[in-house]
Amino acid sequence: MVLAAGATSLPPIVWLLGALVVAAMVLGVLSPWLRRRSPNLWWLLWGFPVTVVRFRWTWRRLADVQGLSVPGRPPAVLLGAVVVQGRALKPVKPRAGVPRWRRGGLSVKVRLHSGQTPEEYAAACGAMAHAWRVFAVRAVSDTRGTVWLVANAWDPLSRPAEPFRGSVGLLSAVVGVWEDGGRWLVNLRRVPHWLVVGATQSGKSTLLASLVAQWSRQPVALVGIDLKGGMELGLFAPRLTALATSRRDAVDLLDVLVEVTMGRMALCRATGVRSVWELPDKQQPVPIVVLVDEVAELYLTATSADKAEVSQVSTALLRLGQLGAALGVHLIVAGQRFGSDLGPGATSLRAQLAGRACFRVADKGTAEMTLGDLDAGAVDAVQSIPVSMPGVAVALGAPDGGWMRARSFLVTPEEAEEVAVRFAHLRPSVGQLYAGSAGAGGLS
Repeated sequence: MVLAAGATSLPPIVWLLGALVVAAMVLGVLSPWLRRRSPNLWWLLWGFPVTVVRFRWTWRRLADVQGLSVPGRPPAVLLGAVVVQGRALKPVKPRAGVPRWRRGGLSVKVRLHSGQTPEEYAAACGAMAHAWRVFAVRAVSDTRGTVWLVANAWDPLSRPAEPFRGSVGLLSAVVGVWEDGGRWLVNLRRVPHWLVVGATQSGKSTLLASLVAQWSRQPVALVGIDLKGGMELGLFAPRLTALATSRRDAVDLLDVLVEVTMGRMALCRATGVRSVWELPDKQQPVPIVVLVDEVAELYLTATSADKAEVSQVSTALLRLGQLGAALGVHLIVAGQRFGSDLGPGATSLRAQLAGRACFRVADKGTAEMTLGDLDAGAVDAVQSIPVSMPGVAVALGAPDGGWMRARSFLVTPEEAEEVAVRFAHLRPSVGQLYAGSAGAGGLS
């Protein structure tokens, strides 16, 4: 190849750097548009690399200002018999690893200095979020001596996410996302009973539909109690083993469930085990999930006959709550309100419902009854849920063990009804609920 006079050949590295600069400029111009159209692609191509640069650029300064750096030398030195005081020089910042990409955010592992605790880093998370220009940062410690800083690029709850399509195991369901971007998992093997409350159009029914849609695919018995004439749970009737639509029917159904539970207890005692999950596979009974909608209707009284039924319902639910966890019987109790005015039976039942999910409610008393006995701060968080964000709830079971905001997937009752019809063949009969009956077993 013959070059013109004065022309020079540029090294390939120069061409490569020039192309990268041009690509970065184009991507920077298109960044706002790309973020609106495809946030995850924007984060992969632009947001994550830029945030990593900000992290590296600000880490030392942040550590110094937030008190996370430690002196490289002691502030007092002993010279013979004289103590010389001075200002510590060259504070040493915590050692941070390489930021790792995650969907809609990043995580970075930090090694703690001696004497530091994760709480010190949690207190600095607000400053980190501002410095790195992300939505939020949280500190999580899974091993001693280290802490993970997890950043979210945007609010995961700003819009409903697509429903989960996979499988997470028996009696488990992914029903939404936490505000840290993680999956909101309801695992009845870990948290056996749940209380779900929320006003009309808050997302409570959507959460129930999401649970039914996933559990319908599993070899479990779904039992419903809906005192609104079956208007809600009746949609899933093809998959329900039984459905009570009046308090009298609920009394009869709960009596059967208590009898089933006592039979399973006798089986475990005869076999010498402490739960049905320790039984041999062929002897394990069918797990039962009891869905109660509008729980307040079960406790309303007008006549003396009502009081007798309420007493029977209250006693049966309490027994199932106390005994069911180890015997494969689980409660999902839902309603628009849940207060102490429902009586001591409701308060006693609440103590057995370790799982809590509180959507937007019409009165503060319901939020206090649902979450106030666990954390007063959670009640304030419920009160701040806007009407414009249906499906957002304050729930227990966050990755750090406490409460956190979450948003349930948008699963309509019609979609859940279609799933219930499709898997109606998995519906066990009432007879199959008893321990050792035909058709029970093989569940793990």
